[in-house]
Amino acid sequence: MITVRIIILYKKAAAAFLLVVLSFVIIFRLMASPPILPIFSQQDRLLPIYRVACDKKRLSFTFDAAWGADQTPLILNILDRYNIKTTFFLVGFWIEDYPEMAKEIVKRGHEIGNHSSTHPHMSWLSEQEIWKELEHTHKTIKDYTGFEAELFRPPFGDYNNRLIETCEKFGYKVVQWDVDSLDWKNLSASAIADRVLKKVQKGSIVLFHNNGKNTPQALISIIENLQSRGYEIVPVSQLIIKHNYYIDNNGEQKPLPVQETD
Repeated sequence: MITVRIIILYKKAAAAFLLVVLSFVIIFRLMASPPILPIFSQQDRLLPIYRVACDKKRLSFTFDAAWGADQTPLILNILDRYNIKTTFFLVGFWIEDYPEMAKEIVKRGHEIGNHSSTHPHMSWLSEQEIWKELEHTHKTIKDYTGFEAELFRPPFGDYNNRLIETCEKFGYKVVQWDVDSLDWKNLSASAIADRVLKKVQKGSIVLFHNNGKNTPQALISIIENLQSRGYEIVPVSQLIIKHNYYIDNNGEQKPLPVQETD
């Protein structure tokens, strides 16, 4: 009986020893092996346009519209005063709530971009749901204003590869921003202006909102400062590169290098 117990204990000890040895072998192999790559490498990750490589002093102002329109007429008047054309990204339900304002934006010579139909997190949606968001607002923009949108800005700046690929199939370029005015936080006009003027550069895309409380007053300071420095403010469609471009890891759109031929 004692002998049997000794044999059992010996087997248990041997098994435990082998388990420890095997664990060390596995740990060593893992440490010696290259790390497991993520599902998407940096090269596989698609990016929207955050800014544009530009030699000239040119940049774009953009206005997102989803809720409210009280400040929009004043913003349009200020833009007229300084002879500036910009890009308004409109949500479908905003156009339906303020159809005359949407028409006025186009009448004043500004371009309209698609900002979704219901303002969802686009990365949460399937391709079919994304397409529905794009299609509904594209049609709404066309029906109410006659404008044919070519640009899309995802709500909350939320995107993934599926969104960008679907937008490309739809015929849209996806546009973000590299300068956020944070005007939606009700910062003072001077705080908004300081923030924007410290961050803008050639090829910047600046984010404003159509109904920011202090956005109109901030615009006056920003425009006068930029124009005094020789900057031209243009719609996004006049800033971006239409063909033969790539987007680097920082989201900057750049022209493809010209290949020399023999």
